[in-house]
Amino acid sequence: MRSTHGFPVPAAWVAGIDEAGRGPLAGPVLAAAVILAPAPIAGIADSKRLSAARRSELATIIRDRAVGWAIGRAEVEEVDRLNILQASLLAMQRAVAALTPKPSLALVDGRDKPWLPCRVEAIVRGDASVRAIGAASILAKVARDAEMIALEQRYPGYGLARHKGYGTREHLAALRRLGPAPIHRRSFKPVRALLGLE
Repeated sequence: MRSTHGFPVPAAWVAGIDEAGRGPLAGPVLAAAVILAPAPIAGIADSKRLSAARRSELATIIRDRAVGWAIGRAEVEEVDRLNILQASLLAMQRAVAALTPKPSLALVDGRDKPWLPCRVEAIVRGDASVRAIGAASILAKVARDAEMIALEQRYPGYGLARHKGYGTREHLAALRRLGPAPIHRRSFKPVRALLGLE
């Protein structure tokens, strides 16, 4: 049996998984799951080490050439209810649930492992050392950045398109001036303080 890409279908698929958006004060956390084809894609690396233009270029190539890829997400309300770690793991679970074909092994960046219906290995700095995790890092980051740019239109004044929800000086000043919007994480200390919850 052969895939639509023309290479043999292995007995087991390996997926790389990574998330984007654990640190910001606003917006959902997104995760990507990617099964790469055997043919290498030049330039895959930890998304944080790439320019936005290069990430976008690589994301297009990855989506076109991957055996399979999917994005999962956990919304702000889930971040606040579950905590950011559990919400990140939930986003990873949703990414794998949407992934076709289904992997028999998932390689996850970091130390924490989501529960998945396959074997899972956590790899510290995996986004820099494992191609599939690096690809997932790129897809998750590009997808989340695009979402924050879109949210700038709904919630102008916070600078979301520039800082992507992170707690920059600009963002904190806007929060003090405008107050938190519905997309701000109430469980994060700077937002809680402005709401008088600290």
